[in-house]
Amino acid sequence: MKKKKISKKNNFDFRVGFGYDIHRMVEGRELILGGFKIDYHKGMLGHSDGDLIIHSVCDSILGALNEGEIGIYFPPTDLTLMGISSSVIADKVLEILKNKKGRINQIDVTLVAEEPKIKPYYEEIKKSLSRIFKLDLSQISFKAKSMEGLGEIGRGEAMVCYCVASVIIGK
Repeated sequence: MKKKKISKKNNFDFRVGFGYDIHRMVEGRELILGGFKIDYHKGMLGHSDGDLIIHSVCDSILGALNEGEIGIYFPPTDLTLMGISSSVIADKVLEILKNKKGRINQIDVTLVAEEPKIKPYYEEIKKSLSRIFKLDLSQISFKAKSMEGLGEIGRGEAMVCYCVASVIIGK
């Protein structure tokens, strides 16, 4: 099959990446979502701080760049990374983006969680994501959905996060 030529008259590539992450909720861990700490009796079980929002955003950016996923750069088998802040992971992803001469155009994040209720934290999470990923608030869409009591997420045993990122790569 012959490869279709893409017009380069604009001197940039527009790409889209998809990210996903899931973590179990456990007693005794801090709940950090999008770099924002929420006062709650459960947090995310994980090798890092368990911030599945940042993980999902990072994977979507790496996907747009054809650079794999965060586990390549921060393998869960590396015990020296235990408890690492997800903002450090985001810094590495932004470094990769910069080296590719890219910039984030927009991120669209959906968190799926039964508890705690996330809507009261929308603005704080968006502001935190804006700071971490160096974006204007207008470039961030964030929302939360529930599972209506269905499955592990519906029972409050886990959270899942999905993200789509659009990235512009200059030539």
